[in-house]
Amino acid sequence: MIGGSGFYTFFGADARTINLDTPYGAPSAPVTVGTVGQHDVAFLPRHGARHEYSAHTVPYRANMWALRALGVRRVFAPCAVGSLTAKLGPGTVVVPDQLLDRTHGRADTYFESGGVHASFADPYCPTLRAAVTSIPGVVDGGTMVVVQGPRFSTRAESQWYAAAGCTLINMTGYPEAVLARELEMCYAAIALVTDLDAGIDVGTGVKADEVFAEFERYIEPFKKLVHEAIGRVAADHTCTQCLSHTGAQLPFDSP
Repeated sequence: MIGGSGFYTFFGADARTINLDTPYGAPSAPVTVGTVGQHDVAFLPRHGARHEYSAHTVPYRANMWALRALGVRRVFAPCAVGSLTAKLGPGTVVVPDQLLDRTHGRADTYFESGGVHASFADPYCPTLRAAVTSIPGVVDGGTMVVVQGPRFSTRAESQWYAAAGCTLINMTGYPEAVLARELEMCYAAIALVTDLDAGIDVGTGVKADEVFAEFERYIEPFKKLVHEAIGRVAADHTCTQCLSHTGAQLPFDSP
């Protein structure tokens, strides 16, 4: 699981901390490992232990590599998002099925040579998505546009994304998803709506302090939902869809 620092209290007394290094530098923070039901679960805060990394400076390649090096094969990615439609208000939990990348300059591959091309038509794992969407009240499907940040969108940009069919807006969902696919890990975002984006909001627009306050308001029920989703995942290996380039050399042991 990779998400916000509010998930540090996700585990019980059995949790332990593991310090890791990778060929891409250190991850955002040490990895906390504990148990959730019958599953061993690793948690990495994408923004760091004290939220020291902005969305555009998160060491995404190091983060995903560190999880894979620990043996992680499936990743839930809880995240805060803005809504591009009035139908999805604050507190709504959405499991997107598509993303639109509007970032720039972020290292988004482990394969700098060799002609490796990851299949990415459907960026999220159907098995993990099903585990979350089977929970009552969760919205199934939507397109999440991932913007560079750290600024929020203008009203014109927000309306443009909505007109293109996007329903959610976020700053961290890419390149996490494609890096997970390259490492052949199942990956699914679990999005908590914290605000209506500027193109929908008729007020003063999105403000960071209000987003953080809304996230804190919903964090406890959100953690319970993620806990339940983990319990609904079968103890299998990576699904067929997420084996994106079988035959390419990966620097990890076979499952």
